[in-house]
Amino acid sequence: MRATVSLMVLALAVSGGAPALAQTATVPEASRAHPALWPQAATPAAISDARTEAFVSELMAKMTLEEKVGQLIQADISAITPDDLKTYPLGSILAGGSSGPWGDDKAPPQKWLDLARAFRAANESRGGTVIPLIYGIDAVHGHNNVPGATIFPHNIGLGAARDPDLIRRIGEATALEVAVTGAEWTFGPTLAVPRDDRWGRSYEGYAEDPEVQRSYAGPMTLGLQGELQPGRPLAPGHIAGSAKHFLADGGTFEGEDQGDFRGTEQELIDVHLGGYVQAIDAGVLSIMASFSGWNGYKHSGNPTLLTDVLRGPLGFKGFVVSDWNAHGQLPGCTNESCALAVNAGIDMLMAPDSWKPLYASTLAQARSGEIPMARVDEAVRRILVAKVKTGLFEPTRPMEGRFEELASPAHRALAREAVRKSLVLLKNDGVLPVGANARVLVAGTAADDIGQASGGWTLSWQGTGNTNADFPQGQSIWSGIEEAVKAGGGTATLSADGSFTQKPDVAIVVFGETPYAEFQGDVDNLDYVPTAPLETLKRLKAAGIPTVSVFLSGRPMWTNPEINASDAFVAAWLPGTEGGGIADVLVGRADGKPRHDFHGKLSFSWPKDATGTPLNHGQPGYDPQFAYGYGLTYAAPARVGMLSEESGVSAQATNLDRYFVDGRFVSPWSLLLNDAGGQTRPGTAKTTTSPRAGVASRPVDDLAQESGQQFAFAGTGPASVEIWGTPVDLTRQANGAVALGFRYRVDVAPSAPVAFKLGGGAVDLTGLLRSAPVGQWREARIPLTCFRTDGGDLSRVEVPFHMATSGAMTVSVSEIKLDASQTETRCPA
Repeated sequence: MRATVSLMVLALAVSGGAPALAQTATVPEASRAHPALWPQAATPAAISDARTEAFVSELMAKMTLEEKVGQLIQADISAITPDDLKTYPLGSILAGGSSGPWGDDKAPPQKWLDLARAFRAANESRGGTVIPLIYGIDAVHGHNNVPGATIFPHNIGLGAARDPDLIRRIGEATALEVAVTGAEWTFGPTLAVPRDDRWGRSYEGYAEDPEVQRSYAGPMTLGLQGELQPGRPLAPGHIAGSAKHFLADGGTFEGEDQGDFRGTEQELIDVHLGGYVQAIDAGVLSIMASFSGWNGYKHSGNPTLLTDVLRGPLGFKGFVVSDWNAHGQLPGCTNESCALAVNAGIDMLMAPDSWKPLYASTLAQARSGEIPMARVDEAVRRILVAKVKTGLFEPTRPMEGRFEELASPAHRALAREAVRKSLVLLKNDGVLPVGANARVLVAGTAADDIGQASGGWTLSWQGTGNTNADFPQGQSIWSGIEEAVKAGGGTATLSADGSFTQKPDVAIVVFGETPYAEFQGDVDNLDYVPTAPLETLKRLKAAGIPTVSVFLSGRPMWTNPEINASDAFVAAWLPGTEGGGIADVLVGRADGKPRHDFHGKLSFSWPKDATGTPLNHGQPGYDPQFAYGYGLTYAAPARVGMLSEESGVSAQATNLDRYFVDGRFVSPWSLLLNDAGGQTRPGTAKTTTSPRAGVASRPVDDLAQESGQQFAFAGTGPASVEIWGTPVDLTRQANGAVALGFRYRVDVAPSAPVAFKLGGGAVDLTGLLRSAPVGQWREARIPLTCFRTDGGDLSRVEVPFHMATSGAMTVSVSEIKLDASQTETRCPA
């Protein structure tokens, strides 16, 4: 059965012409919410008052339709300039992941403030009824876009801390650092309840159980915004928040980002409503709708959730913003046109790069009545009330330019406290705490890498391409340990591979996941694949050296072999820029007693195998390795025996046919760049930018933001890019007429021949690439038989993608995988 939910059936065109049919949503019964089932909440009355309403009404009476529609559109700073605002009366801008002032995503604080002021000045110079912009940014673990700001642990670590007051203080610090650089709105708090740890955004959730979100949502909202006061804007140093992503973004099937929650309405209420009630009661000024859907229907077009529930029992009085071009995923919509989303209850459309045609189409739809005028006015009023409350109409911004607040001593101390409280001790066979007078070896490539400790959403969207120099305020885990040990009279040595000349008393090995963000972080299973850390641990253990593992990750992972090879194992999550917080707990006093005890408790169940099957406490058959709420302390130790090393998955079987998909190299496959100077292994879509490199890579947009990789060959000699991993047998696939498929775009045509290899067999891609139109994405399908004919061994393919040339060339690629479709293909000439 399908039920039609109509917001308005007919609306008169603005011009006074014939009635026009409003675009409304037809929502399947399985995706319809029933308001009577939902709990009660209410935005505080202090969000508005008679004076504010009169002020907004006066403004709206002066505004043209063009100006009103402009309030409904948000553009990203990578796709709009200040001069554009002299023509287009947009209501909002954002700095999305990897978007920086005038293309500089590593811009210093002053440049960020200059950008905000430039947009503001251009907006005010346009004439007409000028409405201040609201400028949003993803400050999701501190002001993580700006070099020099405080980077707090990601939410998964904060959830382990179980400390609502800590969360409130982090919200206050984050708001102040954002306000200093000229933005007034953050897209947080994230209230997702991740139920499948294969989801690439699991670390953005506080816990698998909504009890933590319920305890944190109010304090974080109050930290960011302060308490709403009648007739007064937010206090200086506070900014507007946006609870996200409404709803069930953490409950998608198999953890697929932007996927579908398949479940009942009661599950939505009991689990995924999480902390939204508390955020609304605390006065959150905006809510971001999720990319995801419910039983096959996307939330961004579902009026039963966005209007009937959110504006009904949940009593929300702020405005709803959509996610990055999410409206384009609705039926009958594109990124450039979507009346359906507005009519369903989206007040502001996030249209980062599609804002200009979307503005034109939305204006035409408002004129025709496809979007009723009453709906336009409703959305505009909500946005203007929030802008008044945020203080955008106030004459001064007293916190702007106070850059001394960025990573101030107080904020760094707070971040260090958060790191201490987030650590979860999984195992300790008496090696911790480390005596401060000990001889300590610190191993692992992650030990002195602040970027890896900070994870995704750090300076760049995916968190890749960062060096310690990009964190002038930060301290690596190695530096923190060295400082603590030296202060206690001991010695500390850093050795990435764990080698040593003088036998240490103890070794601390720091390793884990490399940075990732949304959908590029989705994985097929929870097996921790890299073998180097395990080899290091085993080598140290064989040498009779007690070992401590510090594991960095954005989710629980199957690490039983590593735990077995360790005398102590610490889940450190993604701690951010204050590595000294780890040393505070691991390194004790000279007498061996701790300076700080472990505090953290698992907010996500730790898996017993690597399959990644949803594992949440309370579900039938719940059988984790370490249960939700687990966490040892020095005061309450316990022994952990040998764990099973049967992972339950086969990397070969799981990832036989996908190599680079959705912007990520699918485990166990990795990227390798080769030139005359040697090899570099960028890993998961990491940017390589050495000016002397024969070939360099960087993320580019294709089907989604940063879903592709661009390879620039300098022409300075032989160079290649390849995807390599565990050898797989593709003999059967070759017999079945399977092809290697990938999308490609020629950005600079090749100046020399280009060879393409798989399994040792080669084909010539020169003609294909030289004939392709520059700047246009195309698709290639090369039958596996082409490589076998050239002598390739398809029984042990270790490198399924190898592109080489000695000349200059720039090519972007995405979606590299085996293609079993029956489309006719031939070997390249």
